[in-house]
Order: sequence, then structure tokens, then C-alpha cells
Amino acid sequence: MNKLSKIIVSLIIINILNVNYILGVQYLYKVKNQDGSAQSSISTVANPSFTFESEAQVLMEPSTGEILYANNENEHMLPASVTKVMTLLLIMEQIDGGVLDYSDTVTCSKNASEMGGSQIWFEEGEQLTIDEALKAICTVSANDVTLAMAELIGGSEDNFVIAMNAKAKELGMENTHFMNSHGIDEEGHYTCAKDIAIMARELITKHPNILKYTSIWMDTLRGGTTELTSTNKLIRFYDGATGLKTGYTSNALYNLVGTATRGDTTFISVIMRAPSSDVRLAETKTLLDYGFATYETKKICSANTILEEMSINKNIKQKLETRLEEDIYALMEKGKNVETEQIITYNDDLNAPIEQNEVIGKIEILNKETKEVIGQTNILSNNFAEKSNLIDYLKYVFEKFLLKK
Repeated sequence: MNKLSKIIVSLIIINILNVNYILGVQYLYKVKNQDGSAQSSISTVANPSFTFESEAQVLMEPSTGEILYANNENEHMLPASVTKVMTLLLIMEQIDGGVLDYSDTVTCSKNASEMGGSQIWFEEGEQLTIDEALKAICTVSANDVTLAMAELIGGSEDNFVIAMNAKAKELGMENTHFMNSHGIDEEGHYTCAKDIAIMARELITKHPNILKYTSIWMDTLRGGTTELTSTNKLIRFYDGATGLKTGYTSNALYNLVGTATRGDTTFISVIMRAPSSDVRLAETKTLLDYGFATYETKKICSANTILEEMSINKNIKQKLETRLEEDIYALMEKGKNVETEQIITYNDDLNAPIEQNEVIGKIEILNKETKEVIGQTNILSNNFAEKSNLIDYLKYVFEKFLLKK
């Protein structure tokens, strides 16, 4: 057997056995490190001391999910209309998923028209656009419109509530169970301050268009004949406030999940069972003030940044370009500096074919001293990498060994 024949046979065996070497070139490293610099991570900050009249509080930074302050955060409590954060999340999933459009309409059922509590007196058979429905829910917490939207999406409120609980489970909301879409007190309907922050984070980070509605202070419906004024005074009286939802019943007392953004930094605050509307507003401001005074969010890496071109197993004729899936933000304590490092980890099974936009690994930003992860995102394939066939291997051998290209 001559030299060329031996090479061809070897290539065929390699392709059949699916080993991680092609012509002696090892499959790309799994992990690599790079040094950089950034501000310090939040782990160096001691828990603050507050005196609150409400029974449970949480302060969260949403890009990282870091909880900066928590008290009684897992206690089961009545959410009242803060329930509607989950309802809004499911509505926005339908919109951003292309199932619903803002110009579509929702029709009021007899059941929805008979809802009590906060409402816009939605009449049976009356229609609103989804855009108008979101205004009604977000500003005046309209129970009648909320129920109509639940029926539109779920076919019935019972089906919609099943979806609410499924989403809560998916998000890891371990101390939550919904019985309705609007939040009127009902046995078995409860959540906690931490879980409220979790679902609020999902809503504002995955569906930021909702902030267009939750930041409305005053608006109108029905051609200007129905005036809307937000139940959330934070919108009017706090710099950077963007939402999010109030809640009150005589049993739940006064609840508020607040959101505010200044520059690149956003915080979510949760106050539950405050004795009055004024107290829940004041304590929300206290939490947000603490957040903005103590921390800032910095962008470390930008979405779609190209990392490199890499060789992959079973593809001999092209490189796989890799990119970041999302922006990476890190929450930093103001005024301190510390070195960071990047750890890039690729999946073990990177064999062609690999589809474009497939998750092939992850990048983590660590505090170099403490090794705490302060930011991360997926690494995606930026192009399609097809599996090489026998002709590709023969062409490679011919060009490399005979033509010596």
C-alpha cells in the first residue's frame, strides 16, 4: 500500500470512529482564562440595618438577580393585586412570542363584567385593544380587564391559573401558589417577597416593553372618556421610577413591588404588609435609595461580541465563529476596584454539524480574588458548521500533502 492510500484509509477510520483528533490536530481546549479589571463585587458589603413597619422586604438587582437586602422574604403572604405581575408576564410572553399583537382586541365576558374591586367598569361585549387592556391593568389595576385577558389567553381563568402556577414553578418560586389572575384574597392564594422579586425580574428583563405601561402616571381610555391615574405613587414621586405594581386588600394590607432605573443601574424593591400606602411608598424609597447609593451596574461585555474562530471535530474545511448571547452586567460596590478574570467553557460534545445560534458554552466573569461569579452569559455559534464528508477529507489531504497548500 503506497503512502497516499495509507493516508486515505486512516482518514476513513478516523471519520467512522468519531475521535477527537483530525490529522493529529487536537480538539480545541475546553477552558481558557483571560485577565481584566473591573470594580469590586457586592460580596464585600455588609447587610444594612433598617427599621421597617412592613412585614417583609426585598431589594434585588435584576441583571444579576442578586438580592441585596431581604427580611422575612420567604414568608407566605397575600399578594393582592401584585398577583398581576404574573398575569402581565404571561400576557407579554404571548405578545413577544407573536401570538398576540398590541392591536388585537379582548372582549369582556359576563364573568369579567361582574368582577369587584378595582375596575374600569368593563361591560359585557365591550372590546379593548391589548394596548388599552395593558394600560388599564398597569395603571388602575383593573380586575375586570385582567380577568378578560386571562380568559382570552387561557380559554378560561382556570386554565390561565394553571399556566401561572407552571410559570412560577419554572422560575423557582418555591413559596407561591395562585388561585386567580387578579389577586382578590382567596384560600390557597399566596406568595412571598422573594418570589415577587423573581417574577418581577423575569417580566422587566425578558419583556422590557411592559415598562411603557407600568411607568404611566395618567392616561385615558374610550376616546378620552375614561381617565386613568396610576395607583403607584412611586411613578410620580421617585426619580427614575418605572413601575411596577401595587396591591391592597384589608387582609393583605399594602404591598408594592417597585422598579427604578438610573443610568445603567436598575433595582427591584418589594414591600409586603405595610400598614398604609404612605408607609409602603416611604419604605420602597428607602430600599431604592440604599441601592443607588451603594451599588452600580457596569457592562462588562456586549451581546454579539465575536470571541474567536475555532476548529471543531468532524469539520475539516471551515472554522466555527463564536459570539456572546447577551450583555454581561456586573453589580459593583461603588468606589472600590478589584481585578477580575474571564473563564470560557466550551461544551464537551462539539461535533459537526452545529447549527447557527446553538449554545456551545458559557463565559463567566469572576472576582479574581474571591472567585465569585459576578456575571455570565452563553456562548453561541455564529455560523452553521456542517459535517465534513469523505470528499472533504480527500480534498484536504490532496491540498495539504500533495499540493502542500
